[in-house]
Amino acid sequence: MDFKKTNAEQSTITRDVNKLDQKTGNVYEAIAVVSRRANQVSLELKEELQNKLQEFASHTDNLEEIFENREQIEISKFYEKLPKPTSIALQEYLDDKIYFRNPTKENND
Repeated sequence: MDFKKTNAEQSTITRDVNKLDQKTGNVYEAIAVVSRRANQVSLELKEELQNKLQEFASHTDNLEEIFENREQIEISKFYEKLPKPTSIALQEYLDDKIYFRNPTKENND
């Protein structure tokens, strides 16, 4: 998924709890779904960032190169400006872009 094109909020906003529990019937279950997705998003972003920064890895100990690597600084700043994984996951949940199921509910039906 392309997290750079998400319409998730950059800062904290107030959410309507009634919108969260409409899909699951339980606000705690909704939060569990969003938190698991946020962990997945966080791992994907971290892996992507590490792969991009790996290109700039230097095996020599030259302090001037470390402090003056502008490309690496720009990449890091870009990832810092992205919405937090929790915001991305919550927006995906509200937009019905997350598939989830509860095996305990399926067995009881």
